[in-house]
Amino acid sequence: MLLQVALPVPLYRVFDYSSADSNRTQGRALPAIGSRVEVPFGRQTLIGVVINYIAKDQSSVPTHKLKPITRCLDDEPILNERMLALASWLARYYHYPLGDTLSVMLPSLIRQGKPLDLLITHWRILPNINDDDFHANAKKQKQQFDMLKLHGKRGASEEVLLLEGMQRAFLKTLEEKNLVERYIETKAAPPAVSLAKMPLDLNPEQQQAVTAIVEAHKANTYTGFLLNGITGSGKTEVYLQAMQAVLEAGKQVLILVPEIGLTPQTRARFASRFAAQIILLHSGMSNTYRMQGWQDCRTGHAQIIIGTRSAVLYPFANLGLIVVDEAHDVSYKQQDTLRYHAADVALYRGFQDKIPVVLGTATPTLEHLKLINEHKLTEYQLRTRPGNAKPATMQLIDARLQSTHQQAQDDGARYDTGLTDVLIGAIKQTLEAGDQVLIFLNRRGYAPVLLCEACGWQADCPRCDAHLTVHYNSSSQSSSYNSSYLKCHHCDWQAYIPTTCPDCASQNLDARGMGTTRLSENLHAIFANPQTSKQLYPIIQIDRDTTRRKDSWENIYQRINQGKPAILVGTQMVAKGHHFPNVTLVCLPNADRGFLSADFRSPEHTAQLMIQVAGRAGRGDKAGRVLIQTLQPENELLLKLVKDGYLLFARQLLQERKVMGLPPYSHAALIRCEAKTLAATIQALKDAIANLPANHKLAVLGPIDAPMSKKNSLYHSQLLLLAKDRQQLHHILNLWWQPVLALPSTKYLKLTLDIDPVGW
Repeated sequence: MLLQVALPVPLYRVFDYSSADSNRTQGRALPAIGSRVEVPFGRQTLIGVVINYIAKDQSSVPTHKLKPITRCLDDEPILNERMLALASWLARYYHYPLGDTLSVMLPSLIRQGKPLDLLITHWRILPNINDDDFHANAKKQKQQFDMLKLHGKRGASEEVLLLEGMQRAFLKTLEEKNLVERYIETKAAPPAVSLAKMPLDLNPEQQQAVTAIVEAHKANTYTGFLLNGITGSGKTEVYLQAMQAVLEAGKQVLILVPEIGLTPQTRARFASRFAAQIILLHSGMSNTYRMQGWQDCRTGHAQIIIGTRSAVLYPFANLGLIVVDEAHDVSYKQQDTLRYHAADVALYRGFQDKIPVVLGTATPTLEHLKLINEHKLTEYQLRTRPGNAKPATMQLIDARLQSTHQQAQDDGARYDTGLTDVLIGAIKQTLEAGDQVLIFLNRRGYAPVLLCEACGWQADCPRCDAHLTVHYNSSSQSSSYNSSYLKCHHCDWQAYIPTTCPDCASQNLDARGMGTTRLSENLHAIFANPQTSKQLYPIIQIDRDTTRRKDSWENIYQRINQGKPAILVGTQMVAKGHHFPNVTLVCLPNADRGFLSADFRSPEHTAQLMIQVAGRAGRGDKAGRVLIQTLQPENELLLKLVKDGYLLFARQLLQERKVMGLPPYSHAALIRCEAKTLAATIQALKDAIANLPANHKLAVLGPIDAPMSKKNSLYHSQLLLLAKDRQQLHHILNLWWQPVLALPSTKYLKLTLDIDPVGW
């Protein structure tokens, strides 16, 4: 009997191996399907997963060329039949190698072949051991022994000891000398989940949704729900009360959130309701923590799992419900390696496990609205906010008719703050009333471009088709020049800010445009005490630069939740489900950019972002206002959104897509190509088109330059394939994609295939 093994290599096949002789001599059975094995592969040694058994006469490899596996790493399978079926579906649907797909699904330490009990192996000293038991020359052993002795009778986990500097070889030597012992600290099964706080009263809309989800759970059937609720309508309370029945039945609940920043507050809300074992899973965790989380999900120790998109690929002992919060968010789409969409995978896992899946959002995607129309998703709408809370009112401010606020610099010159006087007045009024203001500007840094006023030179990235963003902090100017620099937000290239123009040597260099740092600085000046120059109100900047450090989000949250008057300046991070009860005014000083993009999805994404940001206003007992500053107040899409709301706006876009035959009324595959020259990418994609089957009936758009044709010193082109029928598209890709990768013009280039892309 031979083993078929999936290996982490970019090849669309599995590999045949014979079982190791060592297994037979030790009387062990064949490695189980779903277990890891170490195998020779060329000059390398790789870790793979056993996928199947076949007879020797079924292998295409001659018997004398078959290699045995080196060793089996697991006594029991780490992936059950259902997880292997999920991997197979992912590989087929996204046209990605099975071995690489499994590699994406497994934490890095498991991919590296680490034992599953690594984190729960503990070491402790044996009783009645004296220092005299050591030979005088065994100083290193004695030193290692003393380090373990510091942990007392219980000892410590192997992970902790290794981090402290102990060596595994010495631990084994001390064990052989009967000085220490290892033991496995098995986790006891967690107690049954109980309520830590009584549920809130539901309104009729909420009750209807909870009842439907609970009934689907009790029936052990798959149902996909779209919980379509305006911001602040109590979607989280629906999740909590639907979860209660699932948890009481002894099953696990998976909660997906789009951003790492949402996990702490989400955990706090669920922990305040349930006395349960809650774990967080996201890329900010250490490898050891993520491996432990993977094990806790697999063994059932974790009862409530809160994670970002990769958590949907974890194994679960007894999953009973999946909730995808902010299901519209593009962050759920993986942009490299296996380009899966977590919301789509969640729906598939619900179908696979016969459990309900809830997609919660205030701004459904057009794809989800189409599924509603086709009765493939069941919609429940939440159109009112609990209690006396009212949706925020939205108002357009015509920036053409309003003067923008001018601020004086130290040298007496005046500069534009980017905010109209009407906006500044509304901010002052809100702060004086004791409330908080949120200003949304989706551009981090100080300014988007550095310009020479003498010759027009601009600071561009030498590796990308992009301007370098100015990062500058005037408060640290006297102490450190390193806080001022130019940075490319696409490849992370950095440079010092020049003192003179590289082209004409002029000193008239000007940072043009507005980023969150500059806006925060301007607001500091506007709202400073004119006598003392001290700021009257705290200004809290929320973007990737200010939330980079560990616990920075939690610290910002604490400052905001003190409830004192403050101005919050943030990028799209603030739009994703955060609850700021004291924010009553939201300002959008630049609402036009998203409606001017060439990407046909841009109006949808822009509207979602605007509505989500607007939803931060008036979430408490106080009424909220949203002021949208625009240079195009007659824009039909913007007027439709403000006047009629998101749903009518989205349905109009959906009808336009239907007329034009664009997704979701067609199915897309985007092929991206990158190489050292643009000509090579174009030629490769032309050759790929030439290899399409005759009468393929696909709409072929391209090849064209990517929106950013040069990135990180490589040139990018793309090709879009559209099909009216999903099965037709995948049938052609099955015949076409692998041969394309072997073409002479593509063999040494990087080609990637993106199924159901969310951007072009």
